[in-house]
This record gives sequence, structure tokens and C-alpha cells, in this order.
Amino acid sequence: MSLSDNLGYLLQHTAASLARQSDQMLQERLGIGFSQYKIMLVLQWIPNVQQRHIAESLGQTEASISRQIKLMHEGGLLQTTVRPSNRREHITTLTRKGERLADEAASALNLYYAPIFGPLSDKQQKQFTETLGLMHQEVCRGDKIGRCHQGYLD
Repeated sequence: MSLSDNLGYLLQHTAASLARQSDQMLQERLGIGFSQYKIMLVLQWIPNVQQRHIAESLGQTEASISRQIKLMHEGGLLQTTVRPSNRREHITTLTRKGERLADEAASALNLYYAPIFGPLSDKQQKQFTETLGLMHQEVCRGDKIGRCHQGYLD
């Protein structure tokens, strides 16, 4: 069996390659990294969320999220407030500038990915999306290591 016949390898390699390419494109066009964009996505999906939940949702460490959030604060993309009912709880939200940049990044990525998905018919794209959704559910089910706490993303 060659590497190109190994589904696990193909999936991991494709995802890693797309992430690297996405990071480079976003850096060049918008001055943000793919990690920062993913944080913005979580904040759009789940307003007023703690950093711990962002890390869990993205399968990253709190330290890596904290570093990215610090950079994003400095760039005026995020704001953090202390929850009045629990002063130890910090809530992070997107600023208007962050919302605009997240939307610009989504559009740029859609344009970037268009040639990649272009050869697939609408039916194939739908099937691919459904298949990835089923795989995502399985990967994030139960107490598996690295699960994304899917409930935060619903």
C-alpha cells in the first residue's frame, strides 16, 4: 500500500497542507494567521466565551490561544472583559474591526478554495461535506483525546 492509498495519511496530509496554505495566504492578504482566523470563527459562533472554551473547541492549548489572543488584542481585533458575577472569569469578544476582518478572511478563503473544490460537482461537494460532518461527529464523540467539545459549536 502506498501513502496515496492510505486514507488516514491523505486526510491528515491534505488538512495540514490546506492549513499551511491558508495561513500563508491570510498572512499575505490580511496580516493575520490561520490560527487567529479560527479563533475569530469560534468567537462568531459562541459570543462571550472563555479562552479555555476556545482552546477546547480548536483542540489547542490554552497557552497557544492566550498568545494569539494577546496579538489580536494588540491589533484591535478583540476585547476582553471581566464577568461581573465572577471576577476570575474573562470573556473575550470580537471588536467591530475583528468582525470585519473575520468576514474578509472567510471571503478570501472561499475564493482561495474555489479552484480546489471546483472540479467536484455540487452533489460531490454535498456528499463530501456530509462525510466530513459524520467523521467530525465520530472524532469528537465521548471522551476522546483532542475532541472539540462539539456542543460549543452547535
